[in-house]
Formats: sequence, structure tokens, C-alpha cells
Amino acid sequence: MARRRSPPAAPVPHARVVADAARAGGRTLVLDGVEASYVDLGDPTHLEFPYVRRLGDIVDVVAPAGRPLAVLHLGGGGCTLPRYVAATRPGSRADVVELHPEVARLARDELGATMRIRTGDARAAVEAAPRRTYDLVVADVFHGPIVPRHLTTLEFVHTVRRTLRPAGAYAVNLIDEKPLRAARRATATVLAAFPETILLAPRAVLSGRRAGNLVAAAAARTLPVARLVRASGDWDVLEREQALAWCDGARPLRD
Repeated sequence: MARRRSPPAAPVPHARVVADAARAGGRTLVLDGVEASYVDLGDPTHLEFPYVRRLGDIVDVVAPAGRPLAVLHLGGGGCTLPRYVAATRPGSRADVVELHPEVARLARDELGATMRIRTGDARAAVEAAPRRTYDLVVADVFHGPIVPRHLTTLEFVHTVRRTLRPAGAYAVNLIDEKPLRAARRATATVLAAFPETILLAPRAVLSGRRAGNLVAAAAARTLPVARLVRASGDWDVLEREQALAWCDGARPLRD
């Protein structure tokens, strides 16, 4: 049997933390000159980046308010979302996986992360996870402007689904550049692996007028679309058939 190739080693980023002059507790984790995470040291419920707010919305609706969750966070960064889950759902379990030790150190030493952070590859962590362990798997992993290819394959997404409990959900940040071919492929893969998939994104991104973040939420059960629509502000929310059409190149919504 042929062995699966390991992903190419990612270059070690230059990482630093920058204070926000406009917000006393605000701190931005900058990787290779790109703002990667934002943390408010005094308010873990503050989610500065819009796509992280959408991930927080998914956290808010996957189970009744306040219920503890077991969450696998792929891509630790500044641990913004793990801190949010800990604050809004006390008693939750956070398994955080971050590829780069220096990023993990900054998250602990300068950004207030108190949860354990494992260093290693996200795919290897998913493959090693026991079946039906998590209520939620969140993937927010990127190298430059793209999601690593080995985290967008159908094999990988099926492995994620294996780690989820029956009512569990998968949420993934699909950052991409125009014309968003990689994001369309990755979304189609999630659609193929899960019977329920919702895509959230700014309309300008969906229409291909600019690069940006898209967030997919998937599960083996019905997700509360109406609640996500109410929470998503000026982001559009595509249900399964609309997301399928978008993956095929359609523009299901008017610009």
C-alpha cells in the first residue's frame, strides 16, 4: 500500500504582537506582515475580524447557549476563538493545534491563552483523533492567502466527520484570492462530505469582485440557517443548493 505523502514543510513565519492604540486591551498577532489574529486581553468575547465573528456565530448556534462543547481548533493563531468558547461556554474542552511553536508561545505569553496548545500539523492531529470525540471542529489554517491543499481534500474532510459526534459540526475558514477557484473546490469538497452545508461570505467575495474570507459550516444534521442569517449582518448565507450553484460558477445572488 502506498503511503500518503506528508505535506511540504511550511516556512516559519515572522511573528510579532502589536498593541491596538484605539483599544486598551487590543492586540494583533502579525505573521509575515499580515494581521492573523486579534485578541482583546480584557474581553474574550470581542471578535474583531468579521470572519472570526462568523465562526463565533456558528459556535453560538451549534448547541443551546452555555452548554459546554468539546472543540478541536485547527490553527491556533492568537487563540481568539478558543478564548471565546471558554468565556461563553464555561467547562468546554479546547484541543488547540498550531503548527508553529513561536506562534503558540506568543499566544500563551502575550495574548492570554491559558488552554493547552499542541504544536504539529492539523491533518495529523485529525487523523490521530478518536472517533466521535468532538462537538465542533474549527479549521482556520492558512499559508499566505490560501488554505493548505492537504486540508481541503475529500479524504481529510471525511476524517474530520469521523471525529465528530452525531450532532457535531465542522466550521472552516476558506480564505482565497480572486477568482476563488480554491475556495470553490474546497466548498464543493465539504458539500460532498456532509449532507448539510452552509456557506457564509460577503457578497463582493461571492461575486468575485474581491478576494477575502468565506466560512463554511457543515453537519450531518440540519443547521439553524435562520439564526445564522440574523447573526451574519451584511454577509450572505447560502444554503446547500445555492452553495452548489456557486461552486459551479453561478452567481446565485444579485450584486
